[in-house]
Amino acid sequence: MPTPIAENTVPWPAPEAARYRAEGYWAGVPLGTLLRRAADRTPGAEALVDAGAPHGTRIRLTHGELADRADAAAVRLLDLGLAPGDRIVVQLGNGWEFVVLTLACLRAGIVPVMALPAHRRTELRHLAVHAEAVAIAVPDRIRDFDHQRLGHRLADEVRAATGAGWHVLVAGDDLAPGSVDLRALCAPATDPEGDRARLDAHAPAPGDVAVFLLSGGTTGLPKLIARTHDDYAYNARASAEVAAVGPDTVYLVGLPAAHNFPLACPGILGTLLAGGRVVTLPSPEPARAFEVIAAEGVTHTAVVPAVVARWLEHAAEHGAGASAGLRVLQAGGARLADELARRVRPVLGATLQQVFGMAEGLLNYTRLDDPDDVVCTTQGRPLSPADEVRLVDEDDRDVPDGTPGLLLTRGPYTPRGYYRAAGQNAGSFTADGWYRSGDICRRTPGGDLVVEGRDKDMINRGGEKISAEEVENLVYQRVPGVSQAAAVAMPDPVLGERVCLYVVPRPGATVTLDEVRALLERADIARFKLPEHLVTVTELTWTKVGKIDKKALRADIAARLAEGAAP
Repeated sequence: MPTPIAENTVPWPAPEAARYRAEGYWAGVPLGTLLRRAADRTPGAEALVDAGAPHGTRIRLTHGELADRADAAAVRLLDLGLAPGDRIVVQLGNGWEFVVLTLACLRAGIVPVMALPAHRRTELRHLAVHAEAVAIAVPDRIRDFDHQRLGHRLADEVRAATGAGWHVLVAGDDLAPGSVDLRALCAPATDPEGDRARLDAHAPAPGDVAVFLLSGGTTGLPKLIARTHDDYAYNARASAEVAAVGPDTVYLVGLPAAHNFPLACPGILGTLLAGGRVVTLPSPEPARAFEVIAAEGVTHTAVVPAVVARWLEHAAEHGAGASAGLRVLQAGGARLADELARRVRPVLGATLQQVFGMAEGLLNYTRLDDPDDVVCTTQGRPLSPADEVRLVDEDDRDVPDGTPGLLLTRGPYTPRGYYRAAGQNAGSFTADGWYRSGDICRRTPGGDLVVEGRDKDMINRGGEKISAEEVENLVYQRVPGVSQAAAVAMPDPVLGERVCLYVVPRPGATVTLDEVRALLERADIARFKLPEHLVTVTELTWTKVGKIDKKALRADIAARLAEGAAP
């Protein structure tokens, strides 16, 4: 039997929890119940469209149908032998099965562990064992990878290691022996009123863990972030409000749905809570995304900076008419270069909303009525009046506005520790509950944050601290032949570190170090910020959560130096 989750989570201190309830941040109602009530308001309105399914099998569900399917799936999970508090690893692509299963878990009190389609045995086994999961949900295949086979391999390994029973739920047409048909489990209800009554009578407590998100760090295997019904419901509701999401919203999910950003910022959950419609698509590839935006009347979506760049290039080549109805384009996951930010409204016609946050909690948004300068040059300000933010130096002393500092935070949707991770918690959280995000930011006089990089993304050249993101932004602004850029620290025996620039040239373009330095010099920046080595590549390395893998690039330049391939 899995260890009860509460034994390995760090709760909010009682006074803070009481304040969050009293001030209305925590509704005191489980997230699944809130979603069920939202569906009751407009049961006949369309809620979910799977735009990635073949046209002959494309599923469209109203709010009432989605809620009934989720309730039926929740009851079937319980009848399968899962119990409230059990954990299930969810590794599904963007589609209706992901949405129905997630809502079913929230209704039954079963806790989904949000894995990514790109994860393989090492990550999945770690997540399953660490979370003490009793099941996994996978597609049969994505492209040429057999997820179903991996699911059964994991089942055998977990059973051997723990002696626990394990279920492999599979979404697909070619089920192997022993697989549970996830699509049948998520089929329409046969007794919707009975299902609802059973679940309402045994709803999880609002302080229970609703979902496990994964940490987005680039070192080691992911840590588990325990988000409760109270805090995650507030995360989604408040995000929907600041993004102007309502009943007329059509929200496109193109990023992997298991990420916090497209799941609840406001994402799937925030849109459904507001009575809007969710459209899922396997990827944000521009040609298909623009087609779906036009066909479904998409008004909102969330992307990462690399996708912004691809959409802008596609629109420049083919026109942006297909995206004409798009009202809000959220960009997050990494710092969006100012130059790209300034092109969003003129090229795509949408209002840009920069989002800087973390699965561990704190979210910052530019507001939809902010001046262009704020929208294009900052990453916004905290979502909640109850968010606490400090910017500190290496000795945890607060720095003044305008000075880069390490970001510390706590608040009504920022948990106080990782799950079963006492060692990591000691380094990631202060004794009085501040989360050390690892981000380096500066605060403007207006209270907005500007992300300068990560604490390991600052280049220390002979004592001069250089923001890698500042260099990258200058490259985007000044070097027309660059499609993507990443600045990293290059080891140097004299200065400690120098600036190394990785670039992906635009098709047909050639980029040289001399050209980059000459063009950047015209920006009147300090010369110590100029790149001193250039590596041209066909593509950058990305982490599984859609960020440039700076750790891999630092390792690559160190290896090149060791081999004599760099000066």
